[in-house]
Amino acid sequence: MGLRPVPLGVGLALGLFAAPLAGQADSTMAQDGLYDRPFIGSLSNTSIGGYIEGNTNYFVEDGLSEGFSMELRRFNVFLFSQISQRVRFISELEFEHGTEEIALETALIDFEVSPALILRAGIILPPLGFFNQNHDSPRWDFVERPLVATDVIPSTLSEVGGGAYGRIVLGDLLLSYDAYLTNGLGDGIVGNELGRTDVPSGKREEQFAGDNNGSPAVSARVALRKPGFGEVGVSHYGGYYNAYGLEGVLVDERRWLAISALDVGASVGRAEVRAELAYASIDVPPSLVELFGDTQWGAHVDVVVPLWRPQIAGYPTAVVSAALRVERVDYNVGSFSSTGESIRDDVTAVVPGISFRPSAGTVFRANYRYHWTRDFPGNPTNRMAGFQLGFATYF
Repeated sequence: MGLRPVPLGVGLALGLFAAPLAGQADSTMAQDGLYDRPFIGSLSNTSIGGYIEGNTNYFVEDGLSEGFSMELRRFNVFLFSQISQRVRFISELEFEHGTEEIALETALIDFEVSPALILRAGIILPPLGFFNQNHDSPRWDFVERPLVATDVIPSTLSEVGGGAYGRIVLGDLLLSYDAYLTNGLGDGIVGNELGRTDVPSGKREEQFAGDNNGSPAVSARVALRKPGFGEVGVSHYGGYYNAYGLEGVLVDERRWLAISALDVGASVGRAEVRAELAYASIDVPPSLVELFGDTQWGAHVDVVVPLWRPQIAGYPTAVVSAALRVERVDYNVGSFSSTGESIRDDVTAVVPGISFRPSAGTVFRANYRYHWTRDFPGNPTNRMAGFQLGFATYF
């Protein structure tokens, strides 16, 4: 395709969504995650880009280790096209762990009625929390994704559906909203190979082809942003997850899943803070209550502080930062009815690290991860610790 000048209207439309890239707690609004990528903005109507991520692992668990290993964790390819002044397309194809998993993560079109109303349809990322729409590895100063964002919120969560999003200026505040109907999750949430309630196991191979129960899930997020401070968002996802009907005949009770989240991104002095809290309520069959948790929650807090801005020719924004993550997930909130003792199926982790960004879209990172795990009956704590070196970059 030959290169053509970008019409003025197209440039203005792209300008609404393309902001400078920086670290994981930068000025990016949550709903900008799809379009805030460096490959967008070339002179042609269609652009291609992506990112690559790799890391090493060395962990010791209760005195035992599998040794040192390396992995190419992700290779993702983006396609973007400004089809017309008000219509644009974006997609993401992910190759994970080499070619062990290949998935179409995003494929959608947007039609902009106005900045306050943009219609969206296709394979979308439900706006549940901040991370699910902003999960690109080069944005983050940690090798691993937050546990709450992968285990309570099943990121990366991609579903077929449609809806609308937009933003409204309110004085010195910016209000953003997202609202969608999608196919929703499936039966694997309960009765999976993990032997516990696991929301990510509700993702189905056929979820892009149809709904397993004919009842769409609803997801929505509302956020307020104040320039110079940051953004606070609240979000919710809800829907029936089980296949309760067969050829029009009710064969099971309808079972509801609801996840609510609070996310915060803020600048506090020199530090950039990113935090997320999520709470999940799952309708579990009465015979499985206690064995399969009907309530889960998780949270993480990340703090990134710049330590040094080295003078490197050609890299005026290079920065070395210290990072710290504290996180916890409880997979089965409640008590045993027979003893009154708390059910234990949880993990707590502390992750200090250091990162180097020669430019905003490239990061080299070193993490030390220490976490404590308690199993279902509450046996003595299992401890694991280890080092990870990693890199990630947009291209």
